[in-house]
Amino acid sequence: MIKFLDLYQINQTYKKDLVQTFERVLDSGWYIMGAELKEFEEKFANYCNTKHCIGVANGLDALILIIRAYKELHIFKDGDEILVPSNTYIASILAISANNLIPVLVEPNLETYNLDPENIEKLITGKTVAILPVHLYGQLCEMDAIMEIAKKFNLKVIEDCAQSHGAISYSGKKAGNFGDAAGFSFYPGKNLGALGDGGAITTSDDKLAETIRALLNYGSHIKYENRYKGINSRLDELQAAFLSVKLAKLDEETEYKRKIAERYLKEITNEKIILPSTTERDAHVWHLFVIRTANRADLQNYLSKNDIQTVIHYPIPPHKQDAYKEWNTLNFPISEIIHAQVLSLPISPVLSDDDVTTIINKINLYGV
Repeated sequence: MIKFLDLYQINQTYKKDLVQTFERVLDSGWYIMGAELKEFEEKFANYCNTKHCIGVANGLDALILIIRAYKELHIFKDGDEILVPSNTYIASILAISANNLIPVLVEPNLETYNLDPENIEKLITGKTVAILPVHLYGQLCEMDAIMEIAKKFNLKVIEDCAQSHGAISYSGKKAGNFGDAAGFSFYPGKNLGALGDGGAITTSDDKLAETIRALLNYGSHIKYENRYKGINSRLDELQAAFLSVKLAKLDEETEYKRKIAERYLKEITNEKIILPSTTERDAHVWHLFVIRTANRADLQNYLSKNDIQTVIHYPIPPHKQDAYKEWNTLNFPISEIIHAQVLSLPISPVLSDDDVTTIINKINLYGV
């Protein structure tokens, strides 16, 4: 079986360094908010070219804390609206709801699956305070156009970079450095994955960073003094240390995945398959390689029978989830097409050339 994502094999390539790192952290006797976290935050801020990186417990908390901090700074308030893609993973939307703000769903571009700037401006109201673009599947949104709209209407831009670590635009800007702040996930299956949950926030706003650092630590800016009714959302020393190890090879692994994607794009010729559309080569880090087909269940079953594991990201659109029953009767046709047809193929740093060839050949034979 060609696994969709073999985390065991991926982490085996780091085993020696990870074991040494574990022993170093274990022997340090310091496991929360210490030197390892500080080192990773500095490295990741430098990597993203931002002033601050703030480690948190997971990617959802990263987005929640950004919005919460803007509320504490009296920039956002309950009932304000944030524009968010209608086809994103639900975490992007949950972060808005968790802060008592209103998610306003925006249809994506069917070619890129990312937020369509042409659909943004018509949904802006007097209550709109921010745009939350999601660099879905690893490809940067059209950030120049989004930033222009944000500037025109004086809106904050909060990037969801959970799938886009290291994506870079033609101008040289990286994911996490376009908007006012960004949330990252280090869930084990991400391009930069921890050995457990983890996340981070990047920003160059000093006041925002200061507020977030207090919020994530029980609302405390000084030990035993609590400025806010905060939460506990900290990236621990061990995960931070593991991430420092893996960050060193992130660009190398991303380049390997780009080459796999280029093979898929060039060599998959089956007319029943809709291949993903890319804008710029470096703007996509291929967290996922997502195809579309009208007969997804049949294709997935065919590939499974041929020992190729695939995954659906994501089968149910947010507006059809029970969690948002108030949206269940709404119509988002582009999102509904996407959620009904997408299928993710294996793509990882440990996928062999032979595996890629097998996947391409089997797909090209589908339905023949």
